[in-house]
Amino acid sequence: MRVISSRAKDGPSAGARPHTVLVAGAAGFIGSHLVDRLLDDGFRVIGVDNFITGRPGNIAHLNREPRFRFIEHDITKPLAIKAKIDWVMHFASPASPPKYLRWPLETLLANSIGTHHLLELTRRNGAQFLLASTSEVYGDALEHPQTERYWGNVNPTGPRSVYDEGKRYSEAMTMSYHREHGLPVRVVRIFNTYGARMDPYDGRVVTNFVRQALTDEPLTVYGDGTQTRSLQHVSDLVEGIARLMQIDYPHPLNLGNPEEYSVLDIAKMVLKQLRSASSIVFEPLPTDDPTRRRPDIRKAQELLDWKPRVHAADGIADVAASLATVLAGKSRRKGGATAGARAPNRS
Repeated sequence: MRVISSRAKDGPSAGARPHTVLVAGAAGFIGSHLVDRLLDDGFRVIGVDNFITGRPGNIAHLNREPRFRFIEHDITKPLAIKAKIDWVMHFASPASPPKYLRWPLETLLANSIGTHHLLELTRRNGAQFLLASTSEVYGDALEHPQTERYWGNVNPTGPRSVYDEGKRYSEAMTMSYHREHGLPVRVVRIFNTYGARMDPYDGRVVTNFVRQALTDEPLTVYGDGTQTRSLQHVSDLVEGIARLMQIDYPHPLNLGNPEEYSVLDIAKMVLKQLRSASSIVFEPLPTDDPTRRRPDIRKAQELLDWKPRVHAADGIADVAASLATVLAGKSRRKGGATAGARAPNRS
């Protein structure tokens, strides 16, 4: 896949001390791609993860990278770092429904106590803070598309509240540190993001469909499939984050792709892209599943001169290639007891 990207010039200037960025959640899907980008841009990176949902394989390629240091740590416990840190970036939270429903308390603690610990670390270092928030703060939105001014429609006691309200709380704490301590902060509201290194079983729409198509299983559509999603490739997200680092904007900012697809259309796109003969089956809609999700990105376009560049079809091919490798590896480790994934047709 060819991804065209106008890279932001956000790295340290020539001859200057390389700035150090601490990335919590560095072994996660998005976190690991962000680490790669920061290293490419000349930063030193300290990665932190406790591997609840992060995977060692996502950062294995950095084992011999001298500007990368990894610490296995749970951010709900205080973190002592002797090195001078210039940025702290909080990506440490389960982020897909099956994961945060499996670890509800861990999700709440990562976004409450964990956020507090990272903000304190930022304050002690005189650093800048970036919070990875989510479009889930809008809940089952009554406004469409969703602007940053919208306060959301969230069930505070439903099963998804551990993530939705956890992120809303982390935003509130981040903004309180900004107001009370003058802490430089950025808050990114991330819409559905996909790409290589995703967990095949993370329960998100793209990975579910691609995994099922690769293993010749029926594609599971929840509800009638008319609910919509907007799909953003991880390279576009990371580009937006890199640009946001360059401006002083302490308010929440949507980063997502405004192209809107129904879930059923995404399933059909995957079947066509992978030339799969899998069928489509329908299951009941999960509790509080949002019916429409589409970002208003006018603010990001204005502030960052940014817009998504990767088309969903190209991104699905990227995911398919990545998941085929992962699934084949799982099959080999099980001694061929389970069917492995067939290679996606890339023509």
